[in-house]
Amino acid sequence: MGDLMSIKIKDIIVHVIKSELDIPFAFSQGWVKKRSATLVEIKTDDGLTGWGEAFCQGLEPPQISAAVIESSLKELIINENPLDIERLWFKMYNQTRDFGRKGSIISGISAIDIALWDIAGKYYKKPIYQLLGGAFRNKIKPYATGFYRINGKDEAERLSDEALLHFENGFDHMKIKLGFGVKDDIKVMKSIQKALNNKNCTLMIDTNHAYGVTEALELGYVLEEFEFNLRWYEEPVVPENIEGYAYLRNKLKTPIAGGENEHTLYGFKDLFKFGCIDIAQPDIGSCGGITGAKHISILAQSFGIEVNPHVWGSAVAQSASIHFTASLPDTNHSLFTRQPILEYDQSDHPFRKELLKNPIKMNNGYVNVEASPGLGIEVNKEIIKKYKIN
Repeated sequence: MGDLMSIKIKDIIVHVIKSELDIPFAFSQGWVKKRSATLVEIKTDDGLTGWGEAFCQGLEPPQISAAVIESSLKELIINENPLDIERLWFKMYNQTRDFGRKGSIISGISAIDIALWDIAGKYYKKPIYQLLGGAFRNKIKPYATGFYRINGKDEAERLSDEALLHFENGFDHMKIKLGFGVKDDIKVMKSIQKALNNKNCTLMIDTNHAYGVTEALELGYVLEEFEFNLRWYEEPVVPENIEGYAYLRNKLKTPIAGGENEHTLYGFKDLFKFGCIDIAQPDIGSCGGITGAKHISILAQSFGIEVNPHVWGSAVAQSASIHFTASLPDTNHSLFTRQPILEYDQSDHPFRKELLKNPIKMNNGYVNVEASPGLGIEVNKEIIKKYKIN
């Protein structure tokens, strides 16, 4: 272990990688034709390396957050002590406040922050969850996110078959992508309900803010009428519609979830203050990294709001989310309190399956929390070379 005062950030390398999909798929906001990632590799002068990721939110080109890191953030942290994680987070946030606060700026901060935590874990020879205060759980129940569209509408039968496949693969929690018109959504949900029959499954829905308040409320009422007993209803309206979120939460029995398109504790403050959500879903690759997610979780705890991170990035962000989720305290303590679950996207994504030399896997219905130092991952640089575009 080097001298605590002398360790410095020597280099920051940004890797933009992209892979075209053989079969494009859609969520409510558009067609996904490729998978991409903005990865950050930070090197210190004593030989440590940390990995981070800026989440490409929605259909965002990965070059945007890469430009943020290269043009603005890199100069703020080069030659700094990488163990000063909190101080560097606020340095980056404060220096970009006048042109940042949301979006790709915060995603860039997130990537650097995750990499700094990875370095800190390797420096102290501890897993990140230990540096966050310890693990409340050493395994996490994953849920299958899927049910994307290949044609758009009228795919209820195919999506029902997909639900059965997820169940056969060991998933008893599933999140269904909706937002293709209320009538089509209801048809899909009824078909899935029939296919799963009396199987012990927990379902969630996600419309990716496809609707206004009226349609979102109509969908929520019908699904309650048919007793789907959803764990949550995700992103019912656009993230800017604070009043709409609060209104829907007041009108529906189904818990309302949101926050994947919100950023930092400052952005989540009003969601909590005005009673907009039951479940906060910060994405570790865009909310401010592990530091930002920790800020948000502390704030959420004070309001009694559950935190269940959104995860749609590569294996780097997925690994960071596992450590963070392990460190989350129970929101409402009891002997049998509900635990956070891990988003385990089932869409085509080579940067999960191929990027790590030891990919994250589900074992006996759970994902184990890695106890190795830092993120506990070994990135396959050959895959980066294969898919790198800059």
